[in-house]
Amino acid sequence: MTMPTVALAADELRLLDTFQRDLPLEPRPYAAMAARLGLSEAELLAMLHRLVGAGVVSRVGAVVTPHRAGWSTLAAMQVPDELLEPIAEFISAYPEVNHNYQRAHRLNLWFVVAAAAAWRVEQVLREIEYRTGLPVLDLPLEEAFRLDLGFRLS
Repeated sequence: MTMPTVALAADELRLLDTFQRDLPLEPRPYAAMAARLGLSEAELLAMLHRLVGAGVVSRVGAVVTPHRAGWSTLAAMQVPDELLEPIAEFISAYPEVNHNYQRAHRLNLWFVVAAAAAWRVEQVLREIEYRTGLPVLDLPLEEAFRLDLGFRLS
């Protein structure tokens, strides 16, 4: 759960700066992204593969307004320090979990679960609880705030 220290090439910085927002919504989004950057689709995909492999990029995809398409929740756990890494990796293996992060708090592991239906979100939380033997605190959305977390890297 440490931040990667990876030297980024100019094209990689341009890719990240250009597409933190406004991913093309079309049948071949990577081809459209590549064309906009003056690259081939294969070059762009290789670049993304490298960035994901280096831990610089954790996911590529749209962010949808909560509960407009499916269901999601924020969850938190109190995990012993020696189990934090393996439990974080276990949780991240769920396709419904789009990210998790450590916090300096008694509840030290936080994650978001998103699925097509509320019942599946609840099922994932209960599975994580059962398989880790640790309680999972479900923190459902009460009021939505829109935060723009994009920032220039170059």
